[in-house]
Amino acid sequence: MEWPVRADWLAQVREAPLEPGLPIIDAHHHLWKLPHDTYLLDEFLDDADPQRGGHNVVASVFAECAAMYRPDGPAHLRSIGEVEFANGVGAQAASGAFGPVLACAAMFGSADLMLGERVGEVLDIHLARAPERYRGIRPIVCADPHGVLDPWPSSPSDMMESAAFRAGARELQRRNLSLDIWVFHHQLDQVAGLAAALPGLTVILDHIGTPLGMGWYAGRREEVWARWRAGMAAVAACPNVLLKLGGLNMHFNGFDWHTRPKPPSSDELAAANGPYYAAAIELFGPDRCMFESNFPMDKRACSYGVLWNAHKKMAAGFSADEKRLMFHDVAARAYRIEGLPEPAT
Repeated sequence: MEWPVRADWLAQVREAPLEPGLPIIDAHHHLWKLPHDTYLLDEFLDDADPQRGGHNVVASVFAECAAMYRPDGPAHLRSIGEVEFANGVGAQAASGAFGPVLACAAMFGSADLMLGERVGEVLDIHLARAPERYRGIRPIVCADPHGVLDPWPSSPSDMMESAAFRAGARELQRRNLSLDIWVFHHQLDQVAGLAAALPGLTVILDHIGTPLGMGWYAGRREEVWARWRAGMAAVAACPNVLLKLGGLNMHFNGFDWHTRPKPPSSDELAAANGPYYAAAIELFGPDRCMFESNFPMDKRACSYGVLWNAHKKMAAGFSADEKRLMFHDVAARAYRIEGLPEPAT
């Protein structure tokens, strides 16, 4: 089920930006053109441009989403189209003609790590298409025994443990590329096993480990919390793993914001999401965490400005240096984003 983005619904809750001078790198967003949703550079800048939304977004990271794949040719090479697309958007933004935000300053694409060593061919083509922006991939590994993904396809539950997958991941390491990974909370132990087996590979865990709250998991929040917390501790014990703080307001998480008459305020988001953020930052430390919008997926739940206000409220107890790490520096380091204005001190 896809819920559309409803601009009139989102417009019911507007907030002035908190800490408008705080520099932000949005560490994870998508761009696409789908039958039910268009979110391209113009739409992203409607949300992120500080001259329109007020938050000081200086750059962003494009996250793979099967956008603009080539319609034909070998299946394992069709994702080249997405790399070319995101790189082109990055070039548009870098021209300055669209405003100050360096959208798609870095990106990660998609490649099938189950190809093992043969995935190196795909990675080399991706790098050749976007040498200044290409930083790694995100494979599809989400799996759930209770059908949370239906009608989306689910990956084999043991994929991350397979010899082929790990051989493919080593090809990333050889090229100084990172592995973004999105899993559900009950798969976190597999992420820990993968990261421990490949300590030289930078692994970036998306969406704060996605504690599920829909379908079979509805009404089991305490049970899910306990397993999520244990899994996150295991992942945090691997020093080569970084964490993205965000993506917690998708329908998978079960907060059901999209069913309400009005979207949530930043206070409501902070109250619901805050315990997860606090536990995650305690485990990983501010020097391994980066904030993400996960737009437009999370735009089904709240507006961009409200989300960043919630992030800032959940980071209120941290020092200025720690905030700079989580909102800017960790993402800049992880994705090797250069040429940014020096954040004010």
